[in-house]
Amino acid sequence: MELAKGQNVVLGEAGDTVVRVSWSAGPTVDASALLLGGDGKVRSDADFVFYGQPEHPSGSVQHAGGEAGVDALQVRLPAVESGVERIVIGASAEGRPFGEVTGLVVEVGSGSQVLARFAVQDASSETAFLLGELYRRSGAWRFRAIGQGYDSGLAGFATDFGVEVEDGAAAETPAPEQPAVSLKKQKLIDMEKRLDTEAPQLLDLTKRAAVSLEKRGLAEHTARVALCLDISGSMTTLYSSGKIQALVERVLALGLRFDDNGQVDVFLFGTGGYEEPAVSVANHASYVPDMTRRRRLEGGTSYGAAMRLIRERYFGAAGPRSQPYADTQPVYVMFVTDGAPMDRKEAEEQLRFSSFEPVFWQFMAIGKSNKAVDAGEKKKRGLLARLADSQFTFLEQLDDLSGRHVDNADFFGVTDPANLSDDQLYDLLMTEYPGWLEAARRGGLLTP
Repeated sequence: MELAKGQNVVLGEAGDTVVRVSWSAGPTVDASALLLGGDGKVRSDADFVFYGQPEHPSGSVQHAGGEAGVDALQVRLPAVESGVERIVIGASAEGRPFGEVTGLVVEVGSGSQVLARFAVQDASSETAFLLGELYRRSGAWRFRAIGQGYDSGLAGFATDFGVEVEDGAAAETPAPEQPAVSLKKQKLIDMEKRLDTEAPQLLDLTKRAAVSLEKRGLAEHTARVALCLDISGSMTTLYSSGKIQALVERVLALGLRFDDNGQVDVFLFGTGGYEEPAVSVANHASYVPDMTRRRRLEGGTSYGAAMRLIRERYFGAAGPRSQPYADTQPVYVMFVTDGAPMDRKEAEEQLRFSSFEPVFWQFMAIGKSNKAVDAGEKKKRGLLARLADSQFTFLEQLDDLSGRHVDNADFFGVTDPANLSDDQLYDLLMTEYPGWLEAARRGGLLTP
């Protein structure tokens, strides 16, 4: 399968997997791998596998080398330790810029079968590349194409993921001339200065979000962000415990990286759909308590009502659409619920119609389920868990809904949002979004 930057593919029952890096001309390219824990860092320097340290202590990853124009890594996925969530695939080129390397391609295969292929485009001054990553999702391994360059060489690439590099190694390449700071980057710098004074706790969250975005080549990406919250009565404990307030703050931090307007639009759904005042740096600290004082929880769950409201807000209409609606900025919607809706047909129609619009729906279900990303190794098999699974089923069906112009949604379930570290949450929120951006551009939904 040919992948574009940000796209991913399920590796299925892959056991022994070969990651093959090839090039047609230029300096020799060396492949490397970093085994990362849940915090996005190596657990020790032994988790860095490269030509100078060719095998991981567990035997799960080995630098296998190759012939001229090829370097390879052997990965035994069944042997990867449970504490490893991702295996990042990197490359360096003898300290030379990758602009001198032509035909750079990474392939992931099992046996004689090539499962994924990603051609790196537009390399220039970068002296190291994050080519892609193998990661666990819902019990299965996947590969994501990334294609992010580093100007700091192999040492800089490794230190970004927690490897301790000796001082001499960090100087393997001269520092490139610093480019002019972009307008977007300057706005992010100004935002961080403001947060340092007004909301230091948000500053830390925005930096955690920035790490996830940087890994996916979205460090200076701009999007409008909306948060859509379930206010059905079954959410009572989540609101009263402060867990939704904490989630609102984490989503606001992502929104501050994406959109320089300093706020996230908020929508609610119960028996109907409602637009609330935006959450911002100024009002975030008491946003949920203030909202629940003026808005009572309701006795129903209507996805469709909220989806219609969001489409009307950003695209001026919520009816049927069968032709692409283009805009310069996408809309990223974080949709939080603890159950299936009453209006399933309406929700399906809204998702299909909105697939012709530049909007991405990230669904997060909260509830006890064997399918939750934080369910742990010991799966619950009782009646309550099976009932909760049935609540997740509709969202899984939405995630795989047929008849759409582009795949415009992703879904994950969580037993308790507090169980997810900031890094885990932001990585989950960015799992499918980069691939959707590519599809949206190809589908005529996003203009330069």
